[in-house]
Amino acid sequence: MENAYIKLVPNSNVQQISLDDVKDLFSYYTEITGKTGKQLNWEYDNAAFPYQIKEINHEKHWFYLKSDHQKYKAIIVGVGQEKIVDENGENTDQSYIQVTLPEISTAGDKGKANEFCKFLAKKLEGELHLFNGRVMYFYKRK
Repeated sequence: MENAYIKLVPNSNVQQISLDDVKDLFSYYTEITGKTGKQLNWEYDNAAFPYQIKEINHEKHWFYLKSDHQKYKAIIVGVGQEKIVDENGENTDQSYIQVTLPEISTAGDKGKANEFCKFLAKKLEGELHLFNGRVMYFYKRK
């Protein structure tokens, strides 16, 4: 399994995130890609988001995206918090979104997961830790 994380830092738009918030962001993503498709006279929303949200598990803080398309299989999305030491040396909680590629995932899933991670990180102005270990900063830095 491979993991990517969108961490909500002090400069992010929000400091807490729930599964419903993430689900709303995916709904917004399908809405805007659908509008792009209408402008191009093409059903782009199905190509941009070839998944259905399945088995939302609020107790374990995760759900998965399942696809019937032959290029895509599944992506797991979860939310959580971790303890970190901030710049003042104090312990604090940091919320994050975890995107996991299970063993059955395809290369197409990895590409879509990277695309979704970048979208979420940009919308939330977070810190994106990619599958390859690199970090992208989408928040305003001092």
